[in-house]
Amino acid sequence: MTASAKALGGLLALAVAVVPACTSGGSGGSDVAADYTIDGCERADLDGRSVARVWDEALLGAIRRDTPAPTVHARNLFHTSAAMWDAWAAYDADAHGYFVDEKHEAGDVEAAREAAISYAAYRVLLHRYSLAANLQATFDELVATMESLCYRIDYVDDEGDSPAALGNRIAATVIERGREDGSLEENRYIDTNYRPVNAPLVVADGGARMTTPSRWQPLALARIVAQNGQPLPGSVQRFVGPHWGHVAGFALPGAENGLPADPGPPPALGSDPASRAAFGQAAIEVIRASSELDPGDGVTIDISPGATGDNDVGTNDGDGHDVNPATGEPYEPNVVLQGDFARVLTEFWADGPDSETPPGHWNTIANEVSDTPGFELRIGGEGEPVDRLEWDVKLYFALNGAVHDAAVAAWGAKGYYDTARPISMIRYMGGMGQSSDPAGPSYHADGLPLVPGLVEVVTPESSAPGQRHEGLAGHGGEIAVLAWRGTPADPEATASGVGWVRAVDWLPYQRPTFVTPAFAGYVSGHSTFSRAAAELMTSFTGDAYFPGGLSEWTSEAGALGVEAGPTRAVTLQWATYYDAADQAGTSRIFGGIHITADDLAGRKLGSQCGKDAWELAQRYWTGEI
Repeated sequence: MTASAKALGGLLALAVAVVPACTSGGSGGSDVAADYTIDGCERADLDGRSVARVWDEALLGAIRRDTPAPTVHARNLFHTSAAMWDAWAAYDADAHGYFVDEKHEAGDVEAAREAAISYAAYRVLLHRYSLAANLQATFDELVATMESLCYRIDYVDDEGDSPAALGNRIAATVIERGREDGSLEENRYIDTNYRPVNAPLVVADGGARMTTPSRWQPLALARIVAQNGQPLPGSVQRFVGPHWGHVAGFALPGAENGLPADPGPPPALGSDPASRAAFGQAAIEVIRASSELDPGDGVTIDISPGATGDNDVGTNDGDGHDVNPATGEPYEPNVVLQGDFARVLTEFWADGPDSETPPGHWNTIANEVSDTPGFELRIGGEGEPVDRLEWDVKLYFALNGAVHDAAVAAWGAKGYYDTARPISMIRYMGGMGQSSDPAGPSYHADGLPLVPGLVEVVTPESSAPGQRHEGLAGHGGEIAVLAWRGTPADPEATASGVGWVRAVDWLPYQRPTFVTPAFAGYVSGHSTFSRAAAELMTSFTGDAYFPGGLSEWTSEAGALGVEAGPTRAVTLQWATYYDAADQAGTSRIFGGIHITADDLAGRKLGSQCGKDAWELAQRYWTGEI
């Protein structure tokens, strides 16, 4: 028996002990007396939520407590959503199931669907999070959710026509299929064959020694903590999911080389001038973004939908929206300090505001849209409104199919191209010297391009007292960059601001125990996830705009986690799902963990994932698959 199976068996034993066996049942939706409901149980008030929504929230809770792993959580979101879809579709004459395609009849179809959905979701989640971080809290929530719905957790029958047995069968099929979908679930999702070509970068030592500068380099930290505060074992990063391009997707075709969708090659530091120039420019764009993280410079920008957004896919060419289509009025200006905006943007999108990872974050966005007062549940924006259960089941199936495909596509590119992150790029090139002036000091063809006021060579004159490089005295001939200074001594009380730092010491705007995610850069997962979700939400709701033409999220003054700030409240705003998705991608540039090529290529890749998922999901709904 595997460790996973042993853990699951222990959980099931605990589950049986929690609820006494019930000898009589209630109306579970089958034509015979159900024996899977709790005697005398009064069902909790769902406050307008569907049972599918209740289980989506339980899954998001499990994600928030677990170690962040966007690939794994995207897969769990989709498989759970597909299990719920199969349970719903079993009571629809036309719909086609994804994992299990059965047809059943019931006197009370809604009750039958709710029971089948609950048993399917409960058992899938119990299995998938049986070895997760904070397991007991997740187990307690799953049990509490079943009990709140008056379902017995010790009902394990998977034979017969009862909704509970159907749900158990669906879950068993999902679990079995998951063992052979390429995810390496039985090996804790770890690909033991991957070996990085570069030795670890010891962040505290400065510099970056690389045998192949364009390839990924793991970081070595004294202590590694995930973005949600979950401590991770070891001190050297292990690439998360280099094999994920081989995982079975939803609408995404498979590929023997692990690259099911090719975004084309990223910038690489080659021997020719053109490749060197592209690689150097990619680093410069990140340094420039880092130089804009200081609210003390007084620079203000308008971040309203009237001034930003409305980009063509894979570009930053938009100049905002003329009017809010819901009101017919222009969007009000939203002027904030540029340094506050950049930091708030970075932290908001980093892992989702509640650490539910980007796939989970888009589930929360979708739920908020669905909850909008007066919002009509018309799938595709057409036809008669559907009930909330049908809306949610179909939304989760399509949305999470899209973000699962985004994970497979993005990580397929990450594993195939295996590209460096900005911290390695900037430190390596800065350590080599400058590449702009062959006759000047510290020249090297692989060095950073010089940009006056942003990337400069330290000289005795520039580092003299009172001069711009004064803090780098003694480092003459080295490359200095104007960037975020790094973590302050007291992050809760102070902010580092921006200043001249040695290029070999450059740090991204992240916590010192995290620094950069443990996988290659190209393409950006955030960009791919977010654009896929934006395409899906646009198609599913029939409108690119958020309800009311505006969505907002406010960071109060002092709410940042990396350092003190923002200096005053900042309200992020988006007119369309696309605008929100583009900001998610841009945030990774300000955060110093992606180059622009990672972002823009990811947006294009995500766009195709979202469109294809929408088309395929509709075929399952109508049975035309």
